[in-house]
Amino acid sequence: MIGLIQRVSEASVVVESRTVGQIGSGLLVLVGVEKHDDETTAKRLLERLLGYRVFPDAQGKMNLSLTDIGGELLLVPQFTLAADTHKGTRPSFSSAAAPQLGAALFEYLVAAARESHSKVATGVFGADMKVSLVNDGPVTFWLQVSKS
Repeated sequence: MIGLIQRVSEASVVVESRTVGQIGSGLLVLVGVEKHDDETTAKRLLERLLGYRVFPDAQGKMNLSLTDIGGELLLVPQFTLAADTHKGTRPSFSSAAAPQLGAALFEYLVAAARESHSKVATGVFGADMKVSLVNDGPVTFWLQVSKS
């Protein structure tokens, strides 16, 4: 499972001219599901998202996590993160999860996030979304969690 995390001062997702998810200070996470992912990888990704230290402490060093600062979390499904871009000029999606598995694992991740963290918003799986953000830093990291 892949999480492209961006530290933001604000972010939102619009579907068909309607805002479906919006946060203030926190993390926008674009989530890609690969075909070998399962609930264990989703749980591990969530642990990393909530505990990854990307927010500055009093000395300005990245020592604080989303949980530490009480920040908000916006999870946005993004199928294209699972693309294989190693060859040619067109991405292959052979490593991406089938839509049914992708949707189920994204919803599992969202439910687990809402149990663990009080401020969670989401995009809509399979929708054409317009994502807006103000990247704070900019700070962006690619997290990938594989089956153990």
